[in-house]
Amino acid sequence: MIKFRSKEFDLTLLIIALILSAMGILLIYSAKHHSDNSVEKAIYIKQIIWVLVGISACVLTFSIPLRFYEVFAYVLYLLSLLALVLILIIGSSKMGAARWISLGGFNIQPSEFAKLATIFPLARYLAYSKRSIYSFRWLASVVGMTLLPALLILRQPDLGTSLVFFAILISMLFWSGVPLFYVFLIISPVISLICGFHEIAWALFFLILIMLLYRLRPAFLFSVGFLLLNLAFGTVTLVVWNKLHDYQRQRIIVFLDPGKDPQGAGYQIIQSKVAIGSGGLVGKGYLEGSQTKLAFLPHQHTDFVFSVLGEEFGLLGGIILLGLFTFLIIKGILIAQKTRNTFASNVAIGLISIIGFQMLVNIGMTLGVMPVTGLPLPFVSYGGSSMLLFWVILGILLTINSRWYEY
Repeated sequence: MIKFRSKEFDLTLLIIALILSAMGILLIYSAKHHSDNSVEKAIYIKQIIWVLVGISACVLTFSIPLRFYEVFAYVLYLLSLLALVLILIIGSSKMGAARWISLGGFNIQPSEFAKLATIFPLARYLAYSKRSIYSFRWLASVVGMTLLPALLILRQPDLGTSLVFFAILISMLFWSGVPLFYVFLIISPVISLICGFHEIAWALFFLILIMLLYRLRPAFLFSVGFLLLNLAFGTVTLVVWNKLHDYQRQRIIVFLDPGKDPQGAGYQIIQSKVAIGSGGLVGKGYLEGSQTKLAFLPHQHTDFVFSVLGEEFGLLGGIILLGLFTFLIIKGILIAQKTRNTFASNVAIGLISIIGFQMLVNIGMTLGVMPVTGLPLPFVSYGGSSMLLFWVILGILLTINSRWYEY
């Protein structure tokens, strides 16, 4: 039996996760209770089951010592890569994307757990590697560990989930002591890729990059390598654009101007803004949202569940939700700060970066300030794999917090 003594177990983290999960169940019920489809109408029951499974997984995870993740970090990572390769071969397809493995009546999404499996080897490498951060071998190892699963997930295709890996990389690099300027250099090829759509923007960015390298003055070959890498990424922008799927290109275009396709790809963003804006200060009341009841907003139980909250509970409900997430993220950072084990500290910050990034992107896309990526809102959006992942994350955070004094 696991003893949840007050000195070992942070009850506040568990309570916050339970409140967020309960809010999710209520919002999912509200989103689908008017549906004529009996399966959709009862979808909240499936979410309750996943929450219960997630809580069980959290309890199980709490019983696993931290040493296990450290010893088997690379094994877990390789297993996750194998699962991602397998999904491309035998995975179930939905809406043109092969992301799921069907097990009985449930669908498992390996890409969700690949996020977790990538954190462990990164945390171990950043904690114990003796190479200089200005070494190309060090850089290739760190970026390669992150890029490999991200590319496999992008191949499914799942652009939103692949972006989470870069959020993990950036946060863990910064937390492990890599200078902010150097973190900027590491992600600079991605910025070059984005700026490549506009010649002046790309030229200005390239000039800033040269000035930054001059200021930092790393090794000559290191500087030349970075400049060539950014040059290559900036010049292949059109190639990458043509490789994107039609719906991915449309999402980017609509993000910049939803009015370009108000009845198509822009419809979700426009209806989401209408729903949230109509909620006012305190909302229309639970189960009283007109946008929700009339199903004007697609995917309101998954990607756009925050829109249901905004319409029915208004600005006040949104502030409460953001407050809960803020408290959860701050607690996670404090756990990472106080733990004496460098590996565990890196893991904690990687885990909390997943929650923070997905929360910001999900809420941002419902407000129209982020492109629609399909990332679920942690603990709230409908989805079994996502719910299970975040409860496992919570279990590991609780484990790190209870053993913060271990080296």
